[in-house]
Amino acid sequence: MVDELQFRKLAESALDSLLQHLIALEEDDLAGFEVEAQNGVLNVLFEDPPGKFVITPNTPVRQIWISALSTSFKLDWDSAANAFVLPKTGEQLTPLVDRLIAQNLGR
Repeated sequence: MVDELQFRKLAESALDSLLQHLIALEEDDLAGFEVEAQNGVLNVLFEDPPGKFVITPNTPVRQIWISALSTSFKLDWDSAANAFVLPKTGEQLTPLVDRLIAQNLGR
């Protein structure tokens, strides 16, 4: 397990990278969502169908949590992959969020 300072740096970097990815997608008129960053938390907002994903670091347990599609996804740092990964599926943060957005939009 990484220490708190290292986790904060890794999580900040991962969320910044995800934010840039989502902003690039958002610029497409067909994206179907908006992304907001506030105090280290990312919110992905949908109009049709209405909804909201919340992506946040959880420092005490050293995980990034995603609340989406009425489910909580908890990603752990995987030093071999050099990424936050969902243990159940092996998906990394950005591909997982992409899949969840597509699923929410029915794509």
